[in-house]
Amino acid sequence: MNNIVTIIIVLLIVGWLLGFIGFGAVVGNLIHILLIVAVVLIVLKLIRKL
Repeated sequence: MNNIVTIIIVLLIVGWLLGFIGFGAVVGNLIHILLIVAVVLIVLKLIRKL
């Protein structure tokens, strides 16, 4: 299950970077939503390790 969460985190961050660099004006708030979801998943993963 940890591998799936890691893959999702990486995909969200890569998607955010691609959207931010290439389609910043078009996508708008979706980029920030992807970043927030990725950060939340990272925090949950860190909390579960403790």
